[in-house]
Amino acid sequence: MPYTLPELPFAYDALEPHYDEQTLRIHHGKHHQAYVDGLNKAEAQLAEAREKGDFGLIKHWSRELAFNGSGHILHSLFWENLSPAGGNPGAELLQQLKKDFGSQDAFQKQFSSAAAAVEGSGWAALCWVPSLNKLEILQVEKHQDLTLWGAAPILILDVWEHAYYLKYQNRRADFISAWWNIVNWEVANQRFLKAIR
Repeated sequence: MPYTLPELPFAYDALEPHYDEQTLRIHHGKHHQAYVDGLNKAEAQLAEAREKGDFGLIKHWSRELAFNGSGHILHSLFWENLSPAGGNPGAELLQQLKKDFGSQDAFQKQFSSAAAAVEGSGWAALCWVPSLNKLEILQVEKHQDLTLWGAAPILILDVWEHAYYLKYQNRRADFISAWWNIVNWEVANQRFLKAIR
């Protein structure tokens, strides 16, 4: 069964003025669709390789699977992490943020700084790491690299230039600052509670 582009949980103009409609249409309909298409192609090529017993291009298609699969998963999480209503962390998540970062404000400053400092294209992610029993902020460059095994994403921010360039041009920090106004804390809370159980 091929993968498909998930529908957004809000209208394309619902995040204005923090996230403009034109960028969102391109980001979702073009960029994310390209990852879905690439993932489906990689899956098909790997299935063909298994059928024929010819694994001469296994390295290439494994990389394509990791790159496009990661792009599809992270974008899907990113859309869910956005909401026109904004909100606040739930009690359990807020308590953990305070435990692991000192305060919500300290967490937001560290997360924003990590997102701004991602080299080239990538992501910032707040993740629950069961083996460390704590929340960590990860910079995800090339989005299939630099991970902690077993980490469960709680909050995702896309800082590839296609995510913000039409409105914010090279002002990544301004995009990050505006993003805090549209964070879907309800989804983050649900992910956190699921991850710690």
